[in-house]
Amino acid sequence: MSRVIDLTLTLKSGMRGVAFEPARILEQDGWNATALSLYSHCGTHMDAPVHFGVGRQTIDQLDVSQLIGPAWVVDVRPMEPCALIGVERMNSIADKIEPGDSVMICTGWSEYYDQDRYRDELPRISADLAKWCVEKQVRMLGVEPPSVADVNNIEELTTVHKILFEGGVIVVEGLANLQSLTKPRVTFIALPLKVADGDGAPARAVAIEDED
Repeated sequence: MSRVIDLTLTLKSGMRGVAFEPARILEQDGWNATALSLYSHCGTHMDAPVHFGVGRQTIDQLDVSQLIGPAWVVDVRPMEPCALIGVERMNSIADKIEPGDSVMICTGWSEYYDQDRYRDELPRISADLAKWCVEKQVRMLGVEPPSVADVNNIEELTTVHKILFEGGVIVVEGLANLQSLTKPRVTFIALPLKVADGDGAPARAVAIEDED
């Protein structure tokens, strides 16, 4: 038997970049339907290289076979606000990771999703760690904060994203429930909405833990 863990934030109207409005009402129209307004990088989401002008690959052009595979879970808790996550935090998997593996970094940051600190004090990936991911040929890098880099520092934001995109690393941001994972290595699946010419899109992310 396998255990499936949902790693996706629940989208709610009124959250940053999210708005819902009734489109049809059961009593009036015969069915219920909702109009969804979603920022392309809201909640749990995936970035496309074109997001930072790296090539022309858009979210709908990502090979879905690359969005499913083995992933290492690295727990770096406790994590201070605005902390920089360096290569040394990867010591637990440094000798185990193989090309094509993904990495998910557990910071516990998803618990602050509805607070200002979630965006403004996020722990972020160092440029050296981004380069390490490229050197290790990491397939997907998943983080809990809304970005792998400081959203209030455009130079850092651009540098880290470009290192990852140019190195072929797929970026998944806004993960949740990583603290629920009990295995160091899982199967990670992150499937974004197939948006034509999209710079990114909300995604449903799950992990599968196999029984020993």
